[in-house]
Amino acid sequence: MAYRGNEFIAIGQLAKRTGVAVSALRFYEEKGLVKASRSQSGHRQFKRSDIRRISFILATQRLGFTLPEIREQLATLPESRTPTKADWARLGKQFKGEIEGRIAALEKLRDTLDSCIGCGCLSLQKCRLYNPDDEVADLGPGARYLLGDSPQGEVPEQ
Repeated sequence: MAYRGNEFIAIGQLAKRTGVAVSALRFYEEKGLVKASRSQSGHRQFKRSDIRRISFILATQRLGFTLPEIREQLATLPESRTPTKADWARLGKQFKGEIEGRIAALEKLRDTLDSCIGCGCLSLQKCRLYNPDDEVADLGPGARYLLGDSPQGEVPEQ
């Protein structure tokens, strides 16, 4: 059965097609990820193209993206028409760069797990990199060496 992109689908049908609970669809609507309109009888209805939006939301959530990050990217898609293949390709390219950055960070974390994950950032006196008097705390919160900071004059081991 072929459908035109501007036809509407009831919330229950959207839930069935995407495997997402109706309550989750309402939550996504509340968070601005999808937009429902109301039928003459007052029931929520969605564009059939929202099946792809929901699929995109699910896929990007599995990759670790937050709902605000997903909403920001979905906001770049046209609302007046069904997104084209080119629209989705552009959005995918934006996420690809972010994913590559996350992969690099995970590889760096993996490669330093045999020493100290804290890298002196947790007020340790001794770590893979020496941190006298918790000097790393002056660089900011978190695992500073893991984030790319290094002690003055030293280059962190890779």
